[in-house]
Amino acid sequence: MVDKARKYKITTVKRLFVLSGNECYSPDCARNLIAEDEKTIVAKICHIEAASPNGPRYNPSMIDDDRRSFENLLLLCDEHHEIIDNPLNESNYPKKLLLKWKRDHENKLLNKKMTQSTLLSQSVNILANLDSCDNNDDSEQSNNKSFNISKKIDYNRIKINKYLIEEYRVYAGKIDTLYNELEKSGSFKKEKLLKKIRNLYLRVKGEYIAGSENELEIIQNNSDEIIKKIETLLFEEIEETVVEINDDALIAVPIIMVDAFMRCKILEKPVS
Repeated sequence: MVDKARKYKITTVKRLFVLSGNECYSPDCARNLIAEDEKTIVAKICHIEAASPNGPRYNPSMIDDDRRSFENLLLLCDEHHEIIDNPLNESNYPKKLLLKWKRDHENKLLNKKMTQSTLLSQSVNILANLDSCDNNDDSEQSNNKSFNISKKIDYNRIKINKYLIEEYRVYAGKIDTLYNELEKSGSFKKEKLLKKIRNLYLRVKGEYIAGSENELEIIQNNSDEIIKKIETLLFEEIEETVVEINDDALIAVPIIMVDAFMRCKILEKPVS
């Protein structure tokens, strides 16, 4: 029986392969992760923080859902997988280094993908057409006033997702242009998508605060988990709704979420 820390979700594995560009995540390694027959997978899924107590970089404070999450995984060729997991090498391959490998490799592929004008359009429409399960009265829905993104990150005490927001925010202009183009064609309503994400945030937020008087403190202490849960809910709805998941959607969801964060649809706006 496969333990939960190694029971990967389909969307997690697909995201890893899409963002790998069919190359090992180790810098300067160009080994393919799919064999020459284009069918046989030769990649190894590697945990940055180990799946089990005897593994390298094990973090006892993590839960299995975090251990199997996209953020804790990278794809390697067999050789580099064996090298970084060798107990004799553990001090040479700490968590910080492997996270850098992951960020650098995935951002390289993302930057390449973002030059493709059609990357996000289908994904945006998929998300916009998901059935909204909430009918919250959102008085902040039209509040898109600009504010300092770094200040919002600090205000919400975001740690794990800080680098993602700071790096993906450069694509906000492309997202806005795409929204405008789709709206002109009559096939899309920007506010429908933003409200969908906003309502998911309000739902998740409600699960955490549950009538507490210290709402902001609870949100600040759980901001990274809240972001992750919203993203998970979006991916789950895509899996349930779409017969064949578009690879581009797996790249688009985090970018769209960062855009929603910048529009203050996710987490709290800093108090002036």
